Amino acid sequence: MDPRSSDAILSRLMMLHPKKIDLSLGRTLDLLERLGRPQDRLPPVIHVAGTNGKGSLIAFLRAIFEAAGNRVHTYTSPHLVRFNERIRLAGELISETHLSQLLGYCEILNEGRPITFFEITTAAAFRAFAEKPADILLLETGLGGRFDSTNVVDRPILTAITPISMDHVQFLGPTLAAIASEKAAIQKSGAPSVIGEQAPEAAAVIAEQAAKAGVSLVRHGAEWGVSGGVEGIRVRYGSKIRQFPAPALFGAHQFHNAGMAVACTENLTGFGISSAAIAEGLTKVVWPGRMQQLTRGPLVDLLPSGWELWLDGGHNAAAGVVLAETAKDWGEKPLDLIFGMLNTKDLQAFLGPVAPAVRASCAVTIPGEEASVTAVQAAKDARKVYLRSEPAESIESAVLSLIQNKVAPARILICGSLYLAGTILAQNA
Repeated sequence: MDPRSSDAILSRLMMLHPKKIDLSLGRTLDLLERLGRPQDRLPPVIHVAGTNGKGSLIAFLRAIFEAAGNRVHTYTSPHLVRFNERIRLAGELISETHLSQLLGYCEILNEGRPITFFEITTAAAFRAFAEKPADILLLETGLGGRFDSTNVVDRPILTAITPISMDHVQFLGPTLAAIASEKAAIQKSGAPSVIGEQAPEAAAVIAEQAAKAGVSLVRHGAEWGVSGGVEGIRVRYGSKIRQFPAPALFGAHQFHNAGMAVACTENLTGFGISSAAIAEGLTKVVWPGRMQQLTRGPLVDLLPSGWELWLDGGHNAAAGVVLAETAKDWGEKPLDLIFGMLNTKDLQAFLGPVAPAVRASCAVTIPGEEASVTAVQAAKDARKVYLRSEPAESIESAVLSLIQNKVAPARILICGSLYLAGTILAQNA
């Protein structure tokens, strides 16, 4: 491997800190100082935190802003296939040449100091965003908020907090209120905060922190709401109701994400986001690995006529609820699962809600992931929530097992991890 390639540099950056996650702002701020404080030269920033729907919200916003003629930077994580997916400059994925030069420069400036992978790559992204002109930066937090490396942005024009649920408890706290407190810390004085649907304990913490910071809240169920179906969606903002086509992203939960994106545009001035631009964005949005139907590739080629193969990277209890709700409205075909999960996730909490809708399932070990639950253990845990499940040696063998001796066409959903989704997309995109 060329030591100057982005893959080689990224491998070295992974070794700079003994922990994969060590929440702090100090190391990021120190490197940003060496980089000339690029966080002070960014385009207007919309900062997004939450547990579920962050990436979908940013995908909707990017599509809407670009439909309105704006140049859009985006920062998202994790990537599915290649790291370049995390950094989009004025609408284009960062090139390999630019990325390798940028990462190499940050590696030199850091001089071997301890710093986590996310911290140094976020600093690198800020440098790229500051150097390339754009009209807006859509900035996604990693897993938290208060000590997330993205939270060095002092003056966003808007913050958005998507639904918060139990996840990353070892880093953010053991209760929903504790997790909400960490994520709500992105709210800044002078920037409205658009809030997605929240459990009462999370909503209370968000409101308390907003009041202390002097932040005006735009809350789901109060200041904004959304309803609709395949025929279209109706977004309410205050007393105003606007009608739009149904979003291109599949699943009932995407109506909420689309409505939240519209609520965000309602709280911005100077961008001229028309109803036509919103409609175009909602219908042209693309977000891989989130309830995505696969239509080509080796796995699809294994399927008999009439069968479908779908992919979703959801991995926590709230994502399990979303899958269960989606399954109710998904049509008459039986639903089979192939799942793999990391050992940092609650497998039973994820699978429990959707288990009643599933005919059969196969558990797999996520290829190349040391932190993956083994297929044998995953199948055993799945059976504890009354999900019929057997371990499979590979994803291919799982597909073959599920289609064996089945007469009627069915729908197979591969789920449980974004890392698993990335593996699938690398081979079947």
